[in-house]
Amino acid sequence: MSQHTVKQFDEELKQLSEMIAEMGGLAEKLVADSITALLKRDLTGAQRVIATDRTIDRLQHQVEEMAVLTIAKRQPMAVDLREIVAALRISNDLERIGDLAKNVAKRVMAIEGQLQPPKIAGGVDHMGELVLAQLKKVLDAYSRRDVAKALEVWQRDGEIDALYTSLFRELLTYMMEDPRNIGFSTHLLFCAKNVERIGDHATNIAETIHYLATGEVLTDERPKEDHSSTTPVSFGV
Repeated sequence: MSQHTVKQFDEELKQLSEMIAEMGGLAEKLVADSITALLKRDLTGAQRVIATDRTIDRLQHQVEEMAVLTIAKRQPMAVDLREIVAALRISNDLERIGDLAKNVAKRVMAIEGQLQPPKIAGGVDHMGELVLAQLKKVLDAYSRRDVAKALEVWQRDGEIDALYTSLFRELLTYMMEDPRNIGFSTHLLFCAKNVERIGDHATNIAETIHYLATGEVLTDERPKEDHSSTTPVSFGV
C-alpha cells in the first residue's frame, strides 16, 4: 500500500478503537446506573438506562459497518485483520452488556411496590462492584493492548460465579423462610444472573485481547465457580 493509503488505514483502525472506547464507557455507566437504580428502587434511573441502551446498539451497528467496509477496501492480514476482528467481537460483547444492564433496569420497574426484606439486595451490590472493576480493567487492557491485565480479568471470573452461587443460596433461604419474599427474591435472582453474565462478557473481552495481541486463542478452561445449577432446592418442612 502507498504511504497515503497506509495512513488512511491507520486512521480507520484508530476510529474503530475510539468507537469501542465510547461503547465501553457507556456500558460501564449503564451497569453502574442499573445497579444503583435497583438498590434505590429508582424508577427514573431505570428508565434512563433502558433509553440509553439504544445508543450502544447504534454504535455497535456503526462498528460492524465500518469493520466490513475496511476489510472490503483494505483486505488486511495478520495483526491488522485481528484488530478489526477484535473490534467486532468486543463491540458485540459490549452490546450484550448494555442489554443485560437494561434487563436489570426492567426488573426495577417490575418490583415496584413489592415487599423488600432489609439488606437483601446487598449481595447484588457486592457482585456489581466486582463486575464493574473487572469491566473497567478489561477496557483499560484493550486500550493499552495489555495482555497481562486482560489475563488478570480472565483468571478472576470464578470470583463472580462464587458470589452468584452464594447469593442464589441466600435468596432461596429467604424464600423458604417467608413466602412473601418469593416475588422480590425471584426478580433479584434474575438481576444477579444478569450481573454474573456481564462478568462473563468482560471475560470474553479478555480472551479477545489475548487473541489480538498474540494471534492465539486461549485454550485453557475458563475458571468457573457457579454451582447454582447443582444446589438442591427444597421448600418442604
